[in-house]
Amino acid sequence: MMSLSEEFIRDIQREFPRFCLIRKRDSLLSRAIDVVLKVLTLGAQREFMTRYHTVLWDRLYVPDLWERMPDVARVITLRHERVHLRQRRRYGDVAMTFLYLIPFFPLGLAYGRARIEWEAYTETIRATAEYRGLEAARSPDLRRHIMKQFTSGAYGWMWPFPPMLHRWYDTALEEIAGQVRPGELPGDGAKRS
Repeated sequence: MMSLSEEFIRDIQREFPRFCLIRKRDSLLSRAIDVVLKVLTLGAQREFMTRYHTVLWDRLYVPDLWERMPDVARVITLRHERVHLRQRRRYGDVAMTFLYLIPFFPLGLAYGRARIEWEAYTETIRATAEYRGLEAARSPDLRRHIMKQFTSGAYGWMWPFPPMLHRWYDTALEEIAGQVRPGELPGDGAKRS
């Protein structure tokens, strides 16, 4: 029997036929990005190779952590990354790269990157609520983790305005709370594990 994450990967491949997973440790490109990020963030982003998943083109570059993640955690991650795949299709490669890296500044106030990640992290919150329950989506630990992604060197201090981020998170939670049916997986009515 196929795992939930394997089924979800097949679903993504129906939408994006060239989609595949690549281990970061096997990717020269990932290793080069890792060095650049360490330099640009003065060492603040030291976990690119070990904890972060990265969509480039129709590929998801995964850290070794991927193989040890619980199945539901992999699906939540895939939901986040599918948003990036759809953004790339919507904007095109050149515009997506520009939006992600430039406006307003590459570091410290990256509005384009923040907007792209708000959409993807909203999906992370939604998927968490659907697969783990609304209380898990409301968890202070999840909120703290997501806030850190925006305000730390993890993404180059892309949006250093915590009050605005908390308003966005609260708005997303409120919207999601009205949509989620606790105990059911989206689309099939099966129980969460």
